[in-house]
Amino acid sequence: MKKKKSISIIGAGSWGTTLAIVLARQGIKVSLYSLFSSQNVQMSRQRKNQLFLKGVAFPPCLSIPSSEEEALKSEVIVIAIPVKFLRRSLHKIKKRSDFSSKFVLSLSKGIEVSSLERPSQIIKSELNLSSSQIAVLSGPTIAREVLAGIPSAAIIACQNLKEAQELQKVLSHANFRIYLSRDIVGVEIGGALKNIIAIACGIADGLRFGTNTKAALLTRGLAEISRLGIKLGADVSTFFGLSGLGDLATTCFSSYSRNRFVGEQIGKGRDIKKVLSEMKMVAEGVESVRAVYRLSRRMKVDMPITREVYKVLYQRKLPRQAVATLMQRPLKLESIR
Repeated sequence: MKKKKSISIIGAGSWGTTLAIVLARQGIKVSLYSLFSSQNVQMSRQRKNQLFLKGVAFPPCLSIPSSEEEALKSEVIVIAIPVKFLRRSLHKIKKRSDFSSKFVLSLSKGIEVSSLERPSQIIKSELNLSSSQIAVLSGPTIAREVLAGIPSAAIIACQNLKEAQELQKVLSHANFRIYLSRDIVGVEIGGALKNIIAIACGIADGLRFGTNTKAALLTRGLAEISRLGIKLGADVSTFFGLSGLGDLATTCFSSYSRNRFVGEQIGKGRDIKKVLSEMKMVAEGVESVRAVYRLSRRMKVDMPITREVYKVLYQRKLPRQAVATLMQRPLKLESIR
């Protein structure tokens, strides 16, 4: 793939830009295209993404296409668009290219509120692709750490293992190790729901609780993620891997985590709308909790942490009351069931 196939990344947020830079540093020709024309102009002129990765210079192998048509010429299209904007963005770009022979790698993490679909499902339907043409990349990948060359690992899930193995070779390097999986459902569910638990952990931080509280939220949060994932057909072992426990731990404890930050601000008593209005990047968990709350009710899966986060964000329940509700639930055996 390094020699034969070209790669384009659509979506120039922090993670999409980071991946583009990491690939280009390995000598791989990659293009980075924002859905906002003003951002493309800025990146092309300054050879930096001043909006999301201020001060980081682009390597020579990284190009900024002048149009959507040019960006979509590549054989491998990497989608790095927040789920909230994914469907309408795909609906727009699918008119600019024939995707029948392309392979798409999704970096998006979340569940669409209106349809309750995962990113790969949205990509498949909007671009009219087969399941073998789609892969998802997930795992504990804080963009700044990957960019800094700090040893990190992630996972690619795909039904087409031959194509996935090529991607694995392209993305892997000395400080970035890629594993493979066939469990697209599990990898996407882990990537989406960890943001909800991270908000809960952030609330605990804002309330000045300790490590005990966060460890309990992370552990029981993993049980909730597993329960829903199993009901949707995922392999339970996936949730104890990089896209489950790995991504969950990183997002719940990292100071760089947007979702943990949002929760922390709410725990401190700030208004959610004010917090979000001050953020440049999207905290996917805020939207995902609406979708997952609905999905858990539809699937009849008990998800108490998700339910309380939803009530805090959308029904103005006080964080301390939500904590009290969780602590006063009927006593039970520890189980993911």
